[in-house]
Amino acid sequence: MKNLGKFLAVGLVLVAISCNKSECHECHYEDATGKEVELGEKCDSDLENIEASGITVGDSLYDVHCHEH
Repeated sequence: MKNLGKFLAVGLVLVAISCNKSECHECHYEDATGKEVELGEKCDSDLENIEASGITVGDSLYDVHCHEH
């Protein structure tokens, strides 16, 4: 019975780890001419930060979009 408890405990830890997957999305912004500029895939806090803050290119701040349309 002790082995079964250990087995279940290890199993629960593995399930918890595997369920904690990163949330990632491809990101882009539109430059001053309306051209879409790809920024690549951003994940977790990087994803949240770039969507909230945008991206500065030169003296211009652009909104970043990271979800599929």
